[in-house]
Amino acid sequence: MIVTTPATKPARPFFSSGPCAKPPGWAPEKLATESLGRSHRAKIGKSRLQYCIDLMREMLRLPDTHRIGIVPGSDTGAFEMAMWTMLGARPVTTLAWESFGEGWVTDAAKQLKLDPVIVRAPYGDLPDLASVDWSHDVLFTWNGTTSGVRVPDGEWIAKDREGLSFADATSAVFAYDIPWDRIDVATFSWQKVLGGEGAHGVLILGPRAVERLETHTPAWPLPKVFRLMAKGALAEGIFKGETINTPSMLAVEDAIFALEWAKGLGGLDALMARSRANAAALDAIVAARPWLGHLAADPVTRSTTSVCLTVDGADEAFIKSFAGLLEKEGAAFDIAGYRDAPPGLRIWCGATVDTADIEALGPWLDWAYASLRS
Repeated sequence: MIVTTPATKPARPFFSSGPCAKPPGWAPEKLATESLGRSHRAKIGKSRLQYCIDLMREMLRLPDTHRIGIVPGSDTGAFEMAMWTMLGARPVTTLAWESFGEGWVTDAAKQLKLDPVIVRAPYGDLPDLASVDWSHDVLFTWNGTTSGVRVPDGEWIAKDREGLSFADATSAVFAYDIPWDRIDVATFSWQKVLGGEGAHGVLILGPRAVERLETHTPAWPLPKVFRLMAKGALAEGIFKGETINTPSMLAVEDAIFALEWAKGLGGLDALMARSRANAAALDAIVAARPWLGHLAADPVTRSTTSVCLTVDGADEAFIKSFAGLLEKEGAAFDIAGYRDAPPGLRIWCGATVDTADIEALGPWLDWAYASLRS
């Protein structure tokens, strides 16, 4: 192993490793449109929101059977909106193998008091998907952002399911080919694979989810920002750019820029290829260093976006110092693992990162490790 010493620091990669890395070529001045500073209810505002929805549908290859809405509260708001409005009609199973899945367990068990079946696995592993009872509504994360573990595909989701499938897919959409015929509810936010701004979530509803909304009335009160029904019918305007509350049109324009950039690259296939290339480049770095490892040991269920690494002998203080050294040098940002995860690194390999910058990160990891060990 060749270790780069502090005296010969490598060239700096041009990216942030956090999941908000902007697409190459991003510049705020490119976002200036007539919609900025205008009401989201004005004709121009509605048209831009609808255009954003249309681009997402095109990029995700989403069938016409599924609706797309822009909602408050990022992915968390979108997923909790789905839980609060649709759960309670059937028994519930929640799957958790990282912190956000555990969050949905808390919501189902302690907030909604649904007494769910809880299927857990430790960080780095996936629970037994074959054990899931699809007479239940089932909540899961497609890609564990804080553990680096993802479901391998959608084959484990029963085609003849009686319950609904709820997928928190925030670091999965635009990086994997999601089988939409197996998904009744999906949520995500723009700040992950698209590198957009936070605050807004995206809610995707299949026809079975719409049927649930139209036939089931929750036993608990719903705040205004969660209400998808109006006068006994689905509020269709939400899925045509008529948002529940006031959105940031600047954030919408930022998302449109990222989507147009993705379309120009070649669409979903190009985005998936970029993520896979980045993950492969990082895997080569890990394979060449005995002190680095993957938290997700099985390559079949290893994320290609939020890749979580182990560092030999590292504790929380070591990782904090490690990440701090790299940030001070401007070489990498936000690469410490999530606070609830085992001490380690988390490298973002989403489509907005260039593979050359992942490759350039390797010598910097060597430098930081050697600096702290010496």
